[in-house]
Amino acid sequence: MSLAAEAGAVPALFARQRRRLAIATLLFIALFLALAVLSLGTGAVAIPPARVVAVIRGWFTGDTEIVGSREALVVFSIRLPRLVLGALIGAALAVSGTLMQGLFRNPLADPGLVGVSSGAALAAASTIVLGDRLLGTAQFQLPFALLPLGAFLGGLASTLILYAIATREGRTSVAIMLLAGVALGAFAGALTGLLSFISDDRQLRDLTFWSLGSLSGASWTKVMVIGPLILPVLFAVPVLARGLNALLLGEAEAFHLGIPVQRLKNAAILMVAVAVGAGVAASGVIGFVGIVVPHLLRLLFGPDHRMLLPFSALLGATLLTGADLLARVLVAPAELPIGILTAAIGAPFFLWLLLRRDRSLDA
Repeated sequence: MSLAAEAGAVPALFARQRRRLAIATLLFIALFLALAVLSLGTGAVAIPPARVVAVIRGWFTGDTEIVGSREALVVFSIRLPRLVLGALIGAALAVSGTLMQGLFRNPLADPGLVGVSSGAALAAASTIVLGDRLLGTAQFQLPFALLPLGAFLGGLASTLILYAIATREGRTSVAIMLLAGVALGAFAGALTGLLSFISDDRQLRDLTFWSLGSLSGASWTKVMVIGPLILPVLFAVPVLARGLNALLLGEAEAFHLGIPVQRLKNAAILMVAVAVGAGVAASGVIGFVGIVVPHLLRLLFGPDHRMLLPFSALLGATLLTGADLLARVLVAPAELPIGILTAAIGAPFFLWLLLRRDRSLDA
């Protein structure tokens, strides 16, 4: 091929990539909106999708007949905060998984698998049980804002401990990272069990909520508390894309390319701790979102974090919205804890991933 032909092929390649990106973006947004409408209409009071759209349109146009209807009350007071909360948490967990996989340069890293979620859940459980006892006040005077703070500190502590254990002489051992994550998760689970043993009936119900994961307690109050924690992370992570791409070559190579490696690590660790801590505080432990979403996106876009990070937020929100919808439908009129559903889907996917990587290494 001549130089002129090669020069002409480059713009055509970029044009195809832009078209592919635009199509993928539209498809992802359409899928999320479709699931959102179904989610808003599903429940004890069934609302057809067309009516859901009409209620939302009437709310924004100020239609007094629609605003005062029972459907509007159900949609905007009960189901919409649940939808928004689930989308925020799904985006946070997926982006956190992408960040950890880029930071450790390993596709098996995930906040749930390496103990970050367990550490955040332990801190939230400590806030529930010990907070009531130490404050010595009425049961409902413990502010919800303390839960994201406690979970954030627990997630940050777990992440820092994991990173310190797995890193020697500036190099991170993947095997030690995974083993240390299992150990941290088991230790956090043991301490959570101890808290369950000393808790009263109300605290025990709350601890069960954290261990199984659920969006049933969603409210606008929770959205307003965790939103200011998660949204800045979601808007800030694209700034790390270039550095994470350079880290794929190795820390030394990234440093020679002008990437402030240590500052990048600190920023990624802080963002993971904030996002996972806030998510765990609001919904409990929901696993495997952070490992499933990045892998699905790598099959579509490759390892470029400029694509992975923003699409992780969108696909994570979509995945958790769909999982929450299934959790309400599968055992209706009861509700299946969403953490059970994501584990049932994510665990086989993780095993398939391990077998796939093992075959590729043998080859």
